Amino acid sequence: MSEQSGLRARKKARTHQAISDAAITLFLERGYERVSVAEVAAAAEVSKPTLFRYFPAKEDLVLDRIADHQDEAARVVRDRTPGQSPLTALHRHLHERLRARDPVSGLNDHPQVMAFHAMLYANPSLLARLVRYGARNEEALAGALSEAVSAEPSDPAPRLAATQIVNVLQVLARENWRKLSAGRTADEVHPEAVADADRAFGLLGGGLAERFG
Repeated sequence: MSEQSGLRARKKARTHQAISDAAITLFLERGYERVSVAEVAAAAEVSKPTLFRYFPAKEDLVLDRIADHQDEAARVVRDRTPGQSPLTALHRHLHERLRARDPVSGLNDHPQVMAFHAMLYANPSLLARLVRYGARNEEALAGALSEAVSAEPSDPAPRLAATQIVNVLQVLARENWRKLSAGRTADEVHPEAVADADRAFGLLGGGLAERFG
């Protein structure tokens, strides 16, 4: 990469982060529905067309905070240790995310993270966008599972398994957040979160172990 290309990339990254930070700050202060895209652009000191080049829809200003986890399940499957099954790799990864109090696991009681999840789960348009994110995760995971078992292109099993796994992970995260929103701490909920994860993967394994366990 040339020096000029590197400078452009860093400038784009700074602009992207500035827009994202401005949006989240305004949304959490005033509410997602009460903040316009024009107000976010003004706070980030960019034009609306510039904002839309980075974030095609208003909902993406929120979902950007979980974009780093896009296709994460697929990466876990592809990067698993030799001899480890896909389900075991995903199960262990979830334990790691819970132990680290990763916000994507729902087990993070920082006030700003709690407020972010409350905003996300309370807004129908954001939830609809989250479903689209989940669909992309399912597609990526299905591809990784298909590779893992050398499935034929016509075999529906990887896609069926991916749908179950991604939805289970989403349900577990939302259940963890629900417990925290009731006033409990992440440390208090952690043992239950681990037990719920073990139970969920036990159920998944009962149906998927023959191919992916």
